[in-house]
Amino acid sequence: MIDQLEEIVGGKYVLHGDDLAGWRHDWTGAYGFEPLAVVRPASTTEVAAVVRWANGTGTALVPVSGNTGLSGGTFANGAVLLSLDRLNRIRDLRPDARVAVVEAGVILSTLHDATEDVDMIFPLTFGARGSAMIGGCLSTNAGGSNVLRYGNTRDLVLGIEAVLPTGEVVNLMSELHKNNSGYDLRHLLIGAEGTLGIITAAVLKLHPKPRAYATAMVAPQSLDGALHLLNQLQEATGGAVEAFEYMPRSHIEVHKQIDPQAREPFEAPQNINILVEVAATAPRDCTPGADGRPAIAAHLEDTLAVMFEDGLLLDAVVAQNEAQRTEMWARREAAAEVAMSRKPFISNDIAVPLDKVAPFLDTMATRLPDCDPEAQEIIVAHLGDGNVHYTVWPSSDNAELRDQIMELMEDVALSFGGSFSAEHGIGLSKLPSMRRRKDPQAIATMKAIKAALDPKSILNPGKLLP
Repeated sequence: MIDQLEEIVGGKYVLHGDDLAGWRHDWTGAYGFEPLAVVRPASTTEVAAVVRWANGTGTALVPVSGNTGLSGGTFANGAVLLSLDRLNRIRDLRPDARVAVVEAGVILSTLHDATEDVDMIFPLTFGARGSAMIGGCLSTNAGGSNVLRYGNTRDLVLGIEAVLPTGEVVNLMSELHKNNSGYDLRHLLIGAEGTLGIITAAVLKLHPKPRAYATAMVAPQSLDGALHLLNQLQEATGGAVEAFEYMPRSHIEVHKQIDPQAREPFEAPQNINILVEVAATAPRDCTPGADGRPAIAAHLEDTLAVMFEDGLLLDAVVAQNEAQRTEMWARREAAAEVAMSRKPFISNDIAVPLDKVAPFLDTMATRLPDCDPEAQEIIVAHLGDGNVHYTVWPSSDNAELRDQIMELMEDVALSFGGSFSAEHGIGLSKLPSMRRRKDPQAIATMKAIKAALDPKSILNPGKLLP
């Protein structure tokens, strides 16, 4: 096997034995495994050859990008890990057409830097952007902090290139915004977690780089009031709110414990802490005033002042410079470290309608003690799109207790018209949820698609489908 793979990609790029030391676990550390080997192709042609070899030999292949997933999607016990890290070229960058053509191994922050150089942005962003790769973002349909304004990953993709389970390359690298030419295979493969094909490149949408940001921490009277606050801000800024991120008291406290440099968002501690960011591109909003700050910042400050006078806010702090903005974002982007700072932990990300976030959290706070009186909840939320990252620190790592807590979260989320999975994907960790909650006919249809495209089940087997 090693000899055959080395013939395809070269001996230097097939890892085995002692070289597998850094490839035997996922990012969370919850899943350890022993891969047969790691193969690192450098082109779509080499990926296709590796997949043809795997199909011919019946060997399981598990694609891996930055390995920053939270659902066990890269578990590869007895399988070959196919790393896309060498497919790392930005093939084309055309600001006039507002597109970037990139390979799957491009690191998200690298793309951010490249687009900034041409006064554009690729707006997908989250805490792991320094190691997450485009292929992984597409395979999980990643979300992040800017979904409120720009949408999920699939909303930012015009075309893809992918290798199917037979080793054939499907070229869907369209740059068209309108293309009704049959089934949209692009969206079938995006979010499929590498079970239907391996995405090797993509045509991505770019957006104009904001010329100015206005960022603030706000403390509303209640979470229900926060939704009203968001709607007011959207109307006041013409829909320019990019982020609306909720952090409760528990998140602030733990963040201060793990980061000695962290400070309170406000002079007096608040139970509801929301990071809001507005971005502007129009000159009228970006022109500095007499105080040197852009008009959008003054506009945000004036809007918040009116809300404070109306009794909607308990407190608000507007960033006066980039250092203060960075400090505000660091508090939110530490969410993964906060959630995993204690073990055991049960990680989940659910989605509910915007006006059901507060009822969901209230219900969970009431019902969680019925499962585990000593459990502690650690929460952050993309409040503007209804996505709640709901982590529980249970009193023990008992498997039955974990399952009870997961089922409770599913029950409550679905009772409010929500979903048990928002942006992290299914992988291994949410297979029980899929089995319990997904419509049986939907699962049957997905299995039929998997069987048609991958009859030998070589691509990321055992993931996504129960």
